[in-house]
Amino acid sequence: MTDPTYARIKASFERQNLMQTFGATLTSVGNGAVEITAPIGENVKQQQGFAHAGLTFALGDTAAGYAALSVMPLDNEVVTAELKINLLAPGIGAHLIARGRVLKPGRRLVVVASDVFAIHAGTETHIAALQGTMVPVPKSP
Repeated sequence: MTDPTYARIKASFERQNLMQTFGATLTSVGNGAVEITAPIGENVKQQQGFAHAGLTFALGDTAAGYAALSVMPLDNEVVTAELKINLLAPGIGAHLIARGRVLKPGRRLVVVASDVFAIHAGTETHIAALQGTMVPVPKSP
């Protein structure tokens, strides 16, 4: 991963108010792969005490989007065109980890996937699988 790409992703991540609200952290950036972690606080639980699917989706979308951005030229950004989620298990534990990756890069479309895991007592449980498409757009001024 080149330093300018890492710096761009880190700077963009730091401007995401929703990720700040969730207390999310950018924990890993690689070529076509990004990992984001967030605590499962009381403010992001649903009525049964699990991590809300909105948190799960937002982390998976963001990790996949930044994975796509990591393979884009520096004058591009990406936006989500579509993204599907399969919720596999309840989000029970201390925090979630979303691992995004590029399945197929392209100039007009980037096919991405991400997996979200709940960490409970040191064990990872796969709670969601996402797959979708990111679209490169010109960098905002």
